[in-house]
Amino acid sequence: MKENYCLQAALVCLSMLYHSQAFALERRSHLRPSFHGHHEKGKEGQVLQRSKRGWVWNQFFVIEEYTGPDPVLVGRLHSDIDSGDGNIKYILSGEGAGTIFVIDDKSGNIHATKTLDREERAQYTLMAQAVDRDTNRPLEPPSEFIVKVQDINDNPPEFLHETYHANVPERSNVGTSVIQVTASDADDPTYGNSAKLVYSILEGQPYFSVEAQTGIIRTALPNMDREAKEEYHVVIQAKDMGGHMGGLSGTTKVTITLTDVNDNPPKFPQSVYQMSVSEAAVPGEEVGRVKAKDPDIGENGLVTYNIVDGDGMELFEITTDYETQDGVVKLKKPVDFETKRAYSLKVEAANVHIDPKFISNGPFKDTVTVKIAVEDADEPPMFLAPSYIHEVQENAAAGTVVGRVHAKDPDAANSPIRYSIDRHTDLDRFFTINPEDGFIKTTKPLDREETAWLNISVFAAEIHNRHQEAKVPVAIRVLDVNDNAPKFAAPYEGFICESDHPKPLSNQPIVTVSADDQDDTANGPRFIFSLPPEIIHNPNFTVRDNRDNTAGVYARRGGFSRQKQDFYLLPIVISDGGIPPMSSTNTLTIKVCGCDVNGALLSCNAEAYILNAGLSTGALIAILACIVILLVIVVLFVTLRRQKKEPLIVFEEEDVRENIITYDDEGGGEEDTEAFDIATLQNPDGINGFIPRKDIKPEYQYMPRPGLRPAPNSVDVDDFINTRIQEADNDPTAPPYDSIQIYGYEGRGSVAGSLSSLESATTDSDLDYDYLQNWGPRFKKLADLYGSKDTFDDDS
Repeated sequence: MKENYCLQAALVCLSMLYHSQAFALERRSHLRPSFHGHHEKGKEGQVLQRSKRGWVWNQFFVIEEYTGPDPVLVGRLHSDIDSGDGNIKYILSGEGAGTIFVIDDKSGNIHATKTLDREERAQYTLMAQAVDRDTNRPLEPPSEFIVKVQDINDNPPEFLHETYHANVPERSNVGTSVIQVTASDADDPTYGNSAKLVYSILEGQPYFSVEAQTGIIRTALPNMDREAKEEYHVVIQAKDMGGHMGGLSGTTKVTITLTDVNDNPPKFPQSVYQMSVSEAAVPGEEVGRVKAKDPDIGENGLVTYNIVDGDGMELFEITTDYETQDGVVKLKKPVDFETKRAYSLKVEAANVHIDPKFISNGPFKDTVTVKIAVEDADEPPMFLAPSYIHEVQENAAAGTVVGRVHAKDPDAANSPIRYSIDRHTDLDRFFTINPEDGFIKTTKPLDREETAWLNISVFAAEIHNRHQEAKVPVAIRVLDVNDNAPKFAAPYEGFICESDHPKPLSNQPIVTVSADDQDDTANGPRFIFSLPPEIIHNPNFTVRDNRDNTAGVYARRGGFSRQKQDFYLLPIVISDGGIPPMSSTNTLTIKVCGCDVNGALLSCNAEAYILNAGLSTGALIAILACIVILLVIVVLFVTLRRQKKEPLIVFEEEDVRENIITYDDEGGGEEDTEAFDIATLQNPDGINGFIPRKDIKPEYQYMPRPGLRPAPNSVDVDDFINTRIQEADNDPTAPPYDSIQIYGYEGRGSVAGSLSSLESATTDSDLDYDYLQNWGPRFKKLADLYGSKDTFDDDS
């Protein structure tokens, strides 16, 4: 740093010496004499007479960054008319006048009072004037001149960016352009070498170089490998003064990254991979993974895997996991431990994208051997067929063998198998299966016309491990048997026109009939139509078989009349073509109808002719009279029944046990102080003896069986009811039902006596209820019930 300051000071001194000599020369050369007769406009616009004396100034120079103790002499203004007596006053105006530039108004010397920086301002424009000191009269016209700031090398080069980042493909050729860096210098490029820059590399050799004049960085070594070193740091210097000693310099850092190219093939880290898979694994299940390493990155490092050889190519497959770049070996088809226990595969790993420039580095692929061992597993039973189809005759007796399913244990243990039917597929339980041998049998006769096919599922499970289970579908076809006779395909009905002509009016069939058979086609058509043998010579109609499963019914005669017979029933026998054939007799109704002259039907109602005869007026009157008489009889009968009085109270000699139930017990009375006390329902008068029934007169005295009566204070309802039931069952005088029970106890010490009105009808009473007749219609029923006995006698 100290050396730089000394160097700058020396340069300043040399510059000052140079400019002082140049100033004297320039002042003489720039002071141009003018001749009388030339005119020039002044400031006020007046025309000034120019003398032969010179007063034109072009420019002055002042060195920048002067740091001396005295102001710098820029130059001197002088007029030829100045005799040195001090009468002329020099005036300076313009940019920086009075602040930066000052003038001695007597001598005209101009000094710079401040340090100037060319990079801030390169020049100043000033105006010089010479006036009379006393009168200020212009002695010279105003003259404009320029003061230029002379440049020195005081600014170092600066790069546009402090740091640069660049990329270049690895293995690029020597001289490949990487990036161009550019620096600038604030010094004057037109003066000297202060702004002439030269670039050089300080760090980054021998990998990179830089062009001195342009700043372009290029590769300097061949086959730079990204996998060996990916990033380089380069320092570039820019120096002014053409790079000579004493010039100023600046530096920048450039980070250069080698980009990847596909120059490395994939490689497996090992030659053999060992894997295993269970025989119970399902297709698509992952068996294992392999991985080939490729030091390249991005798409250059993408690897795809393929199986190129091996005895397991049909059973295994490999896919590429592009996130991890692994080769995933998966099961393609099921494997069987008992069939084969090991497989070998040859797997190839290859790059997806190959750069033709580096094809000589190939081949860009690698192979590895994958050995897969099959592990034994407890497998479920396996049926010998994926599905079964059996047949059975319809109407076959229960226990008929339909067919057999067979399964076996594929494991080496060969466990016994047990069979069963999935009852969700056989809800009607048509079949059963032998759990040991798999024979399927029917449990009931089957009807093909209801269901022609039956589909069930059969399970096969290991006896020692019921969880190991297999399932197989079984389709059972019900074979047809000729068990359905044919019948009319529709409810046919024929019509024939009545006429007086004895022969048929037309040779056309009255009606054409066809048949339908629920059996299969083998036991159905062809149908044969005929008349029963007993009426084969029917005088009225005949049947002709058309031999196309239809038949026509024809009339043998004419002259049909509705008055004689309005319809005919013709039996027709239909036989099918089954073995043995089935037949049925179907009845065809043929109506006799009235027709017009063209044979079109008009009416088939036989009552039409009866109505034509009509009824006489007398007959109709007689019928109406009979109806009226019957109505009158009915009305009289109803009226008499309503007027007739019937006794509502039955005498003692009549048996009313089916209508009246006597209840002598109405509660515990005043002594009923405990709720649900069963003792209140017991008559203490009847505990020690038999209470005779009051609704009938017993033929003999019934002696109750000892030991059946409950204790007086017993509260066991069950014992009480059972006792009453036994008494009723053993009482020969009881009615033939057990629903009538007599409770004649009203409570011990009740002063109210019996409140029942049901028993009073059969006892002598002094009470008179005739006053109820006067209480109105609401008490009419009671008055009828409790009226005097004489009234009942009169009514009866």
